[in-house]
Amino acid sequence: MSSNTSSPIVVAMDFDNAKACLDLASRLSPQYCRLKVGKELFTSCGPQIVETLMQKGFDIFLDLKFHDIPNTTAKAVKAAADLGVWMVNVHASGGERMMLAAREILDQSSGQKPLLIAVTVLTSMEQSDLLGVGVAYPIDNQVERLAGLAHYCGLDGIVCSAREAKQMRQQFDQNFCLVTPGIRMADSPADDQRRTLTPVQAMQEGSSYLVIGRPITGAENPAQACENIFNELVQNGFGN
Repeated sequence: MSSNTSSPIVVAMDFDNAKACLDLASRLSPQYCRLKVGKELFTSCGPQIVETLMQKGFDIFLDLKFHDIPNTTAKAVKAAADLGVWMVNVHASGGERMMLAAREILDQSSGQKPLLIAVTVLTSMEQSDLLGVGVAYPIDNQVERLAGLAHYCGLDGIVCSAREAKQMRQQFDQNFCLVTPGIRMADSPADDQRRTLTPVQAMQEGSSYLVIGRPITGAENPAQACENIFNELVQNGFGN
C-alpha cells in the first residue's frame, strides 16, 4: 500500500475516546509520524475514528492483534483492508493455517493491501509469563520460532521487542518489517514495558518502524517531541 510518509515513527493513540485522540492528532503532522489505533480506541469509537484519522492524512496501523479460527481472522483482516489502513496485525501464535488464510484473502483482494504483520511475544512479557502459559522456551527462542512461522506464511513482518530486532534482522532481509513497541527515551520510565530501547538504538538494531506512546503522547508539547525524535533519527541516518 502507498504511504504518506517515510517516517519510521508510529504514535500509539492509546485513548478511550475520540476527543482526546483527535485533539492529539490535530497537533501532530503526517510528515513526521503514522498513528496506531488499538483495541481500546477502536472498541470505544469504531471504524469511524480510523476513517477520520486517515482523512487528516495519517497512515494507520490497526493494532487489533486478530487471533481466531482461520476463516474469522481472514475476514477480519479483509475488513481492515477495506477500511484502507496501512498496516494490520494478527497473533503468530494463531498458527500456520490462520496466518495463511489472512495472507490469502489479502492476495485475492483487488483493492489496496495493507502490510500484514504478526505479533510474536508481547513486550510486556517476561520469561516467567511464558512459563505461566506453558511455554518453556526462552523468550528469544519463542520469538524466533514465531517469526520464522510468520515469514514462512508470507507475512510482511512481525511485531517484536527492539531487543530482539538485531537477532531478527540477522535472520530476515530488509524487506521483512520489524515493528517494535516498547520504545522509551533515555530519561523515560519503562512503565509496563519490560524490553525497551531508545529510538536510535532500536533502528540501529534493525527495527523498521517504532511504536512510541507516552514519550510523545504524554509530552508537554507532543508535536515538538515527535519532531525531535524524527530529527534525531534523520541525523543518525534513519528516515528522511
